[in-house]
Amino acid sequence: MAASLLGRRAALFFGFTKLNSFLPAAVQQIANYNPRPLWLNIKNPYIPNKESEKTPEWQKTEKYERKLFGRYGSASGVDPAKLWPSHTRLEELMAEEKEWHPPIEVMLKNIAARQKEKEQKRMEREKIIAANMAKMPKMIADWKKQKREAKQKQREEKIKRDKLLAEARERFGYALDPRSAKFKEMVTEIEKEEKKKRKLLKRRKREEEQGSAGTTAAESSQ
Repeated sequence: MAASLLGRRAALFFGFTKLNSFLPAAVQQIANYNPRPLWLNIKNPYIPNKESEKTPEWQKTEKYERKLFGRYGSASGVDPAKLWPSHTRLEELMAEEKEWHPPIEVMLKNIAARQKEKEQKRMEREKIIAANMAKMPKMIADWKKQKREAKQKQREEKIKRDKLLAEARERFGYALDPRSAKFKEMVTEIEKEEKKKRKLLKRRKREEEQGSAGTTAAESSQ
């Protein structure tokens, strides 16, 4: 009987040792932790003298008094009524509690408001995207039109430049540099001549219109 009991205890011990070998070191350390007892001198506790200059300032605060009362209780000599926050401080604590730890109803309301705002922003963004997509065909057509017009303008400018160069060669008998002052003077002169021609054509057209209107009026009076 004793031999069988000893055998079971040995198997249990070796089994625990085997299991302990598979556990992490941190878990083993926690499992084997044996804290030392906290010895408090209840009979003669250390109570700092607030009137003494040798007493550190941090031992004269209300925070340290709360610590003393929590450790020694009435033996600390601290009046528990002094540890209760004042009316002003209590209101400050309540305000902080409302700000940092609001009720669940307020939290749910804030979450719903944020979700609604997020959904509204998403819908507005989708509207902008849809509007831009609707404008896309017109924007592409306008871009192609501008590109065609730019090419057409380049071709017209090239034709005009070639024509002016040919005119300069015909006038002076040799090719001129388009950047030269002589070429620019010729261009200015040609432009003045064309302007006079346009004015003359415009005046003749106006005179012809007035003449045809007078003839029509004479025929209608007869």
